[in-house]
Amino acid sequence: MSPPHSFLPLGRRVLGVLAYPALLTATLLVASATLVLDWNPEWVSSLFLAGTVLYLSVLERLIPHRRDWHPDRAEWRWYGVYFALTMAGSVLAQFLVTTAVGKVSPDDPALPLGAEIPAALLSGSLAGYLVHRLGHTNPVLWRLHGVHHVPRKVNVANNGVNHVLDITLAQGVVQLTLALAGFSQKSVLATGFFVTMQGYFVHANVDVRIGRLNHLFASPEQHRLHHSTDLSEAGHYGSDLSCWDHLFGSFTWRPGREPAAVGLSDPSSFPGTGEILASLLRPWRRAKRAGDGIA
Repeated sequence: MSPPHSFLPLGRRVLGVLAYPALLTATLLVASATLVLDWNPEWVSSLFLAGTVLYLSVLERLIPHRRDWHPDRAEWRWYGVYFALTMAGSVLAQFLVTTAVGKVSPDDPALPLGAEIPAALLSGSLAGYLVHRLGHTNPVLWRLHGVHHVPRKVNVANNGVNHVLDITLAQGVVQLTLALAGFSQKSVLATGFFVTMQGYFVHANVDVRIGRLNHLFASPEQHRLHHSTDLSEAGHYGSDLSCWDHLFGSFTWRPGREPAAVGLSDPSSFPGTGEILASLLRPWRRAKRAGDGIA
């Protein structure tokens, strides 16, 4: 027997309220257990990523923000290829950083771990914010980053739609910042769990509202605006913390604000998402006009 109709809206509201605290709690528990129990970080990171994507994918079906933003079969295939390229870019970024600076993380960091983790999170978040903003304002970098903004939907699956060089650059800058700042491997690992979770959470097509926490953490409410075709409301370059958007004047969210449409303001400036090879070659095509494609 199906539940009473009146229960469904209540259940959606409760799930919408609890979904993010549950995800934050799970992230904290996994990070803490990995550090305390000395679990294999590579295995745990992979399982945590898979668990996060699965959790958010289920929520997208239970409490979708927009049902027409669910990926169709063709999009799932395209997104799978892009996800593999994104993972390759992450590995390449890690390799380049390791090669460039070696193992520079100190054995005895200056700060206790409880203070070092927030410091690493703030430092990495600032670096990520700056390189993301440059990806929208620098014509050369936009030719890489614009691939991510082609889809006219925002969902957890198309978080992986990226140019492989864009991911390599963005993650390489963040990792290089943390390495040169001398943060320990434990603090970088702990912050990595949070950053990974947030990256997929903000793209999730879920009817989740986090209220005043929007002024501290990035959220799907904000990130849908970031993908808006109306560049005056886009902003929100932080994918983990929203403090930098406040500080640098790119915070545009207010309760109830929704983009009229998402995607590119000029859809003809990039190949379609399904044109994967053309998207990868896009940075080397001749620009149509001066400033072509700047968001």
